[in-house]
Amino acid sequence: MKSALLFALLLTTALHAADTFTMPGLKQDIEFAKAGDVSLTLDAFVPEGEGPFATCILVHGGGFTKGDKHSFIKPLFEPLSKAGFTWFTINYRLAPQHAWPTCADDVASAIKWVKAHAAEYKVDVNRLALIGESAGGHLVSWAGVTGKGDTRVAAVVPFYAPHDLVVQAERRKALGGLGGLIGMEELNDESKRRLAEISPLNHIHGGLPPFLQIHGDKDETVPLSQSVNFEAKMKAAGNSCETIVVPGGIHGMGGWEKLGSDYQAQMIAWLRKTLK
Repeated sequence: MKSALLFALLLTTALHAADTFTMPGLKQDIEFAKAGDVSLTLDAFVPEGEGPFATCILVHGGGFTKGDKHSFIKPLFEPLSKAGFTWFTINYRLAPQHAWPTCADDVASAIKWVKAHAAEYKVDVNRLALIGESAGGHLVSWAGVTGKGDTRVAAVVPFYAPHDLVVQAERRKALGGLGGLIGMEELNDESKRRLAEISPLNHIHGGLPPFLQIHGDKDETVPLSQSVNFEAKMKAAGNSCETIVVPGGIHGMGGWEKLGSDYQAQMIAWLRKTLK
C-alpha cells in the first residue's frame, strides 16, 4: 500500500514538472493589470544587447474558454527569441466566467502596459506587433482593427483566426463556447447580431496596420475561407494583408511540426520587413 502511494506521489510530481515551462532569459508571472480580484500576468523575453528591439505580444487560443500564456502558442517562443525580438505572452480572462469584452479589454491593457514599460524591457514602441492563434487570433485582429492612440500597433499576425463569428456558429449550428463569450445560450437572430458586433471582419476600415495571416488548408475548426474573406475585405479597404497557407495544416500550429513548413521563418521575415 505504501509503495502504491509513493508511486502515485512520484507520478504526480513528474507530471507537474513536465507541465512547468522554463526557458533561459524568460521572466515569468509579471502582473500587467488587476481586474477585480483577478491578477493578469505575462511572461517577458528580452534579448541581449542595447535595444530597443522590435517587439511582439502573443495571445494564446483556446476557444475563449481555456488556455493560458503557455498554451498552444509555444512553437513561436524559440523562433522569436533567436530572431532577436523582445516578446511577451499574456493571460486574459476566460469565458464563461468573464463575458465579452473582458478578454479584449485585457489585450488592450497588455498593449498599454508594454508601451508604458518600454524602457525596462527594451521595447521599440513604434515596432510593436500582435500575434495570436485561434481565439487569440480573433483578439489580436480585434485589437488591430479597433486600436487607437495608445492601443494602436504596427503589425498584426493572426493564426487561423475566426474573424466572422456568425459564420463559425452557423457552421456548427450552435453557439458552443461562443455562448459563454456573449452570455447567451441559443443560436438565434439576437445572438447572431451580437456575434456580428464582435467580429473583426465587420470593423475593417482604411488606415489599418499591415496584417499577416497564417492558416492551414486542412483546418476543419476554422476554415481557411475565414482568412481568405478577411484578406479580400482588408485589401478592398486599401489595407495591406497577406496570407501564408500551410499545406496540410490542421487547426493548431503544434500539429504542423511534421509538415516541414517554414511558416516560422516566413513570419520572422515578414515581421523584420514590416517592422524595419
